[in-house]
Amino acid sequence: MLTDLTFVSKCGRPVDTRYRRIVTDLPVPESLVLLEKLRQFEPRSMAGQPPVVWHRAEGFQVEDAWGNRWIDWSSGVLIANAGHGRKEVADAIARQAAAHLLTTFSFANEPRAQLAARLVSILPDPLRKVFLYTTGSEAIECAIKMCRIWGVRAGGRAKHVIVSFDQAFHGRTLGALQAGGIPQAKEWVVNLDPGFVQVPFPDGFRVTDTDFSAFERALAQRGVDAANVAGVMLETFQGGSSAFAPVPYMRALREWTARHGALLVCDEIQAGFGRTGKLWGFEHYGIVPDLAVFGKGISSSLPLSAVAGRADVLDVNPPLSMTSSHAGNPVCCAAALAALSLILDENLVERAAQTGELLHRKLAAIAARFPQIGCIAGKGLVAGLACVRPHTTEPDSTLAFEIVRRAFAQGVLMFAPVGFGMATVKIAPPLVIPEDAIEESVGVLEEAIGQAVEAQ
Repeated sequence: MLTDLTFVSKCGRPVDTRYRRIVTDLPVPESLVLLEKLRQFEPRSMAGQPPVVWHRAEGFQVEDAWGNRWIDWSSGVLIANAGHGRKEVADAIARQAAAHLLTTFSFANEPRAQLAARLVSILPDPLRKVFLYTTGSEAIECAIKMCRIWGVRAGGRAKHVIVSFDQAFHGRTLGALQAGGIPQAKEWVVNLDPGFVQVPFPDGFRVTDTDFSAFERALAQRGVDAANVAGVMLETFQGGSSAFAPVPYMRALREWTARHGALLVCDEIQAGFGRTGKLWGFEHYGIVPDLAVFGKGISSSLPLSAVAGRADVLDVNPPLSMTSSHAGNPVCCAAALAALSLILDENLVERAAQTGELLHRKLAAIAARFPQIGCIAGKGLVAGLACVRPHTTEPDSTLAFEIVRRAFAQGVLMFAPVGFGMATVKIAPPLVIPEDAIEESVGVLEEAIGQAVEAQ
C-alpha cells in the first residue's frame, strides 16, 4: 500500500469535544485506496502531508467522510482567511457559473473590473493599479519583470539586480525560485541568474544583526553596486518562520530603495487580507511598497493572485505585451469580491488582531516551558514555532514533524514542515476561529510538544 505512512496513529484515545472528533484509526482504513491512488498517479513530491482525505471544510474546521473532524490550523495553506466553505463565497461562484461566463482571457468581464476597482479603493496610495493573475508564483514573476523593465529603462542594462533575502520563499517557477533564498530548492537550475542576490533576513533569532547597515554591508560583500539594484523583494513576514523584520530596518529599506531608484516589492501572498491583524501586512512597518503581490487569502477559495502597484510602473508595457490566459477569471473574481466583503463587513481584520493576542500570549507561555521551542514569531493569526536543539538555534525538523503528527492525531490539523531542513510548526487558522477554539487547540499543541519532547 502506501509508501509513506509516517503519520500512522491508532485511535487508542478517541477525541470528542465541541470542535474536534477523532473516531477512527489514522489514516482511516477506508481512505487508503484513495491515498494509494494519488501515490500511484501523482509524483511523490505531492506526498508528505497528514493523510486526511478532506470531505467537507466549513469555517475553521475540516472533516473527512468517516466522522473525524479537525480544527484547521492551515487555512488550506493560508487561503481560507474568510473561512472555509462560506455560503456567500459559494453563492457568488454559483451565480457566476450559472451566468455561463466562465472565462474571457484578456477580454473584459464585469467581475474583473469590479475587483480591480475594489482592491484599489482599499489600498493606500500610490498603489493605484492592479494586475490580476492566477497563482502567487505567476504574480511574483510579474513583479520581477516589472522591476527589471523599470530598472533598465531608468539606469541602463546594468541596473537589473533583484535583491531578496535568505530563507525567503516566493514560489516554484523559475524567476520566483531564484528570488527565493533556499539554496537546496534551486540546485536543479544549475546556471543561476547572477542578477538575483540574497542578503540575510533580520529575524533577530538566527540573524542577530538587525541594523540596516547589515543590508548595505551584505551588498558590498557580494559586489553589488547600489546604483545597479532594480528592485528589492521580500515577504512581509518570512513564510517559513513567520518572522517579521524590525520596523526601523524596513523604514530604512524604504528610504534606501527610493534614494537609489529601486522598486520595493512586498510579497503579501501569505500576509494580506487580514492575516496579521492588519488588512495589509506592510502596515505593521508604516511603509507602502512600490509593488505589492497578493494571493492565497484574496478569494478564500479559488486560484487568484494580484500585483498592485504605482500606475507609472505597471503602465510601462504597451497593450498585449503582458497578458495571462486566466488573468481575472470571472468566477475567481466573483469569489474574491465575496470573500473581501466578508473580511471587511465581519471585521475579520480586527478579529484576527484580537484573537491573535490570545494565541501569541499562550504560545509564549508554552515556549517558556520548552527550551526546544527557540522562538515564537508572527503577528495576528499567523505564528511560527522554531523547533531547535535545546539552548541552540540549530533546527530540529524531526521534532517539528513529530509535533504536527501528534496534534493531527488529536484533532488539530497543520501542514507538515517537510523539506529543505524546515523546522517550524506553522499556525495559521482561518480568521473566523473563535477564542475558545484557540484555547482548545493550543492545549492540544502543548500536549503534543510535551509528548514529542519526551519521546526524543
